[in-house]
Amino acid sequence: MAKDVRLLETALVPEAALAAFAAAHPQAGGIVSFTGKVRPDGDVEALELSHYERLTLPGMETLADDTLGRWPLDGLLIQHRIGVMRPGDAIVLVAAAARHRRDAFQAADFAMDHLKSDAWFWKREKRADGWHWIEPRAQDHADRHRWNQDTDLAP
Repeated sequence: MAKDVRLLETALVPEAALAAFAAAHPQAGGIVSFTGKVRPDGDVEALELSHYERLTLPGMETLADDTLGRWPLDGLLIQHRIGVMRPGDAIVLVAAAARHRRDAFQAADFAMDHLKSDAWFWKREKRADGWHWIEPRAQDHADRHRWNQDTDLAP
């Protein structure tokens, strides 16, 4: 099983990353992916993600290892942007390649739930009245917590 974990300061191009990932795992029975984008909500002009360099990439690597240890995957791809982005820009890409679809779906879901609620990134939005810090929602924490309760999801 192969993992590809990247923290990007430049544009994330999901189509190119997924094409390369699929080519690297031709024996997979299925590939599941999720791309998160900056929502064009209301008056949001920009989104900025900052991070603590000593924790972010190692935390993402640990998450990838945990995911790979939980499901029989052929490969896992996690790419996350940092810096300033505009509405419509890709923020995150998670893809899982597996022999069976259920493993790929669950692995991608698990990785995204942890990326969304773990504190490796600080997020703020720029609106007409200035910058506003964004905290994970209660639902983000609940989504992550459900993996601690569902022990039958792992193989």
